[in-house]
Amino acid sequence: MCGIVALFSGQTPISESSLKLGMDCLKHRGPDGHKFWISPDRRVALGHRRLSIIDLIGGEQPMSNQDGSLHLIANNEFYDFERIQRDLKQRGYHLQTKCDSEIALHLYDEFGTQCLHYLRGEFAFIIWDQRNEVLFAARDRFGIKPLYYTIYGNTLYVASEVKALFAAGVPACWDHEAFWQDSWGVLSSGRTLYANVYQVPPGYFLLASDAGMRLHRYWDFDYPQSDNYLSQQCTQEDYIQQLRQTLDEAIQLRLRADVPVGCYLSGGLDSSTVLGIAASHSSEPLKAFTIAFEHEAYDEEAIARETAAYCRADIEVIPVNQKDIADHFADTIWHCEMLSLNANTTAKYLLSRAARDAGYKVVLTGEGSDEIFGGYVHFRQDKLLYNQQQEDEDTIKYLLKELRDKNQVSVSFLFAEDQSIPDLNTIERLLGFIPSWMLAAAQRHLDSIRFYSPEVIDQFQGQDVYRMFFNHLDVQGQLKGREIINQSLYLWSKTSLANYLLRMLGDGVEMAHSIEGRLPFLDHKVVELVRNMPVSLKISGLTEKYVLREAAKPFITDTVYKRQKHPFIAPPSTYNPNEALQQLIQDSLRSSAMSCVPFYNQAAIIQLLEKLPTINESQRAATDFFLLRVLSTYFLQEKFALT
Repeated sequence: MCGIVALFSGQTPISESSLKLGMDCLKHRGPDGHKFWISPDRRVALGHRRLSIIDLIGGEQPMSNQDGSLHLIANNEFYDFERIQRDLKQRGYHLQTKCDSEIALHLYDEFGTQCLHYLRGEFAFIIWDQRNEVLFAARDRFGIKPLYYTIYGNTLYVASEVKALFAAGVPACWDHEAFWQDSWGVLSSGRTLYANVYQVPPGYFLLASDAGMRLHRYWDFDYPQSDNYLSQQCTQEDYIQQLRQTLDEAIQLRLRADVPVGCYLSGGLDSSTVLGIAASHSSEPLKAFTIAFEHEAYDEEAIARETAAYCRADIEVIPVNQKDIADHFADTIWHCEMLSLNANTTAKYLLSRAARDAGYKVVLTGEGSDEIFGGYVHFRQDKLLYNQQQEDEDTIKYLLKELRDKNQVSVSFLFAEDQSIPDLNTIERLLGFIPSWMLAAAQRHLDSIRFYSPEVIDQFQGQDVYRMFFNHLDVQGQLKGREIINQSLYLWSKTSLANYLLRMLGDGVEMAHSIEGRLPFLDHKVVELVRNMPVSLKISGLTEKYVLREAAKPFITDTVYKRQKHPFIAPPSTYNPNEALQQLIQDSLRSSAMSCVPFYNQAAIIQLLEKLPTINESQRAATDFFLLRVLSTYFLQEKFALT
């Protein structure tokens, strides 16, 4: 993977120094080389920082086609690229490198923007089409790789990270409305926390020319209508075999690299499955990296060690304590450019640093599985609340209590305790139900409203954040007539998947240390298979990811097979009031610099900090999510000098 920067000017010649400043800000994404190209008329500039994974000697970018009419910069990993290379040669194309990135250049030459349907993998890339004077920028189907843009001073800026836009000269300002929407948990996947800075949404591409700029969707989940399941002829065993084969292929493709490939491992089903299947394709022991927390309820080291032994993997355990997190929290936030709700983000940052220090550039990860199989507790809560099994009311109450009791680590963050929250009428009218994750997010926001400044509340209290969120979605085409769980999965993918999971726990913390994360569960062929499966195979009773458990059974331990979902969450800092992370929170949120953060009532937050020793453990866990969000805001303002 790499870092990319592009500038497209309507009139003013592009400043080479602006381009270089943007590139320099992305050195962590590409330590192995840097290069740029500026068009003769100085209206277009492309900059690239390279992390060499495939074709270590060749593959420099920007790269051009033979007649110099197309120019490419890419942050990508394209799988099955060698087959496409052979096909392109048969069509008469001369390939100048062995690098996978080059196929996008020639596929665009052959098919235009439809080239995206031929690409498999994680990517964000930009092509300048000189013949048609069009800038083409595309992002992968799920948003695994980031791509940000803005128009400033009649120039379009596009880059892998927001900080590169700021470094190139774009003003660094808060977007107050986006911040408010994010506090409700429904920030659209095309927005950011920064004024006039946007994301190319997952599954979209951008076209820019002198005539203007437009976004176009090329992929979406397209869950089947509920009654379509009745016509399917597959048996349960058919689905299990299909999933096993498709996932096996996705993992095998992701083992292809010209550098060593490792695995991130927790005690969960997803990463254990990836390691187990990957190990079946390796003649040598794979390297696995896992985190150990001090708090027993959050630590998965023992299960990870058992899995590593089962898979004959060489495991490296990275202990992470409160001081480690305090020491690196600010840097993590700078890299991720979003707000953290838990110290798991910094823990993952430290995990990636350990992988880099061990000599690895590529790791396989288990992210994305919960988003397609319904792994989180709130998806099971949806299934019970909306009673698709037609069970009696007492049974539903009993099962909800059992679900809550068995998911104590998730409760304060992912479980909707209150089903009677006001102000959610827009959701009810559009969908006919309210997803539990939206209920939980709304409850967290309402619980924290007293800590916002009067000015922010006055400005936004009348705003319907859900109307604004749903205005950007194809409700009729993607949600109506679908199973409730699939609707909930779809909405989660448009917010938390792209904005939090893939940025804060994926690309942001991995590329901070020049680590390329590969996500076999978000291979689009895997996703398209799973989306068409009956919901009963995703969640069977209270067993989440049922079809994955069965498909993975030959590759995982009995412990993992029988274990319920345990989200990757770090122990709350509020459990350890005298340790470094809580002290960082106390010092930062009481400081004079905090008074300049425009969103919060500092006096109310200080009262909360003083009250912490008197509240119970459950309340402390819930409070920790809010405090880390505030601390993230504090460091974003400090690091980027936001106005």
